[in-house]
Amino acid sequence: MPELPEVEVVRRGLERWVAGRTVADVEVLHPRAVRRHLAGGDDFAARLKGHRIGVAQRRGKYLWLPLADTDASVLGHLGMSGQLLVQPQDTPDEKHLRIRVGFQDELGTELRFVDQRTFGGLSLHDNTPDGLPDVIAHIARDPLDPAFDDEAFFAALRLRRTTVKRALLDQSLISGVGNIYADEALWRARLHYDRPTATLNRPKAAELLGHARDVMNEALAVGGTSFDSLYVNVNGESGYFERSLDAYGREGEPCRRCGTPMRRRAWMNRSSYFCPRCQRAPRSAS
Repeated sequence: MPELPEVEVVRRGLERWVAGRTVADVEVLHPRAVRRHLAGGDDFAARLKGHRIGVAQRRGKYLWLPLADTDASVLGHLGMSGQLLVQPQDTPDEKHLRIRVGFQDELGTELRFVDQRTFGGLSLHDNTPDGLPDVIAHIARDPLDPAFDDEAFFAALRLRRTTVKRALLDQSLISGVGNIYADEALWRARLHYDRPTATLNRPKAAELLGHARDVMNEALAVGGTSFDSLYVNVNGESGYFERSLDAYGREGEPCRRCGTPMRRRAWMNRSSYFCPRCQRAPRSAS
């Protein structure tokens, strides 16, 4: 699933190519693409027509398009393979095209939602007073948000009876950090994924948060991480931060610090990649 850098790359593309345009028509080609819009595809299309799109917004991995003349937004959930593409109108339809949005202008491009695995989708929601779609009001700010509260994050870490990687993936505590960037930040901080959060002092927690910010900013600078053709920006281009990964996906390869072969362990239906020498397991970890 795309993480913060990948979603931010898409957001920036939408800000450039879609903001300020007025919707002329909407075509829903697959019902699963609007399954989170409980009133259905016809209602989604009808409510979107004629409205002007505001500047695309993001919190963590969540992306939305405000409707400038209403108190509602179109929330985009990319899932495992969702793509928001800005395409010339005469471009042949993608095999897995799910939604098409046309505009009232002469720019000659349209917005397309393409999703091979149909886990993602678009839906229309009322906004909170803070301008968030109401269904994501519980999501915490992400570490690249200027309003992120470092002190509150450190205090919450000490109070949680959990482990450090679980905390990094807890979207009610800190949003936007997924499996890839959690492993990268933990490797940089020399922390094992099963380290209890209660054992982290403030300097170590601050170091970890700094590494999380650094790795995501570095990924953002090169378009994010793409392991296959399913994650692309709005112009269909892949990111290439996977070339710079120090931990994730490097099982059996030498640690870039000490040369010890990297290991992979099954973890919460995912995998955790780590160096057994640089990131020593706590005594209670299996």
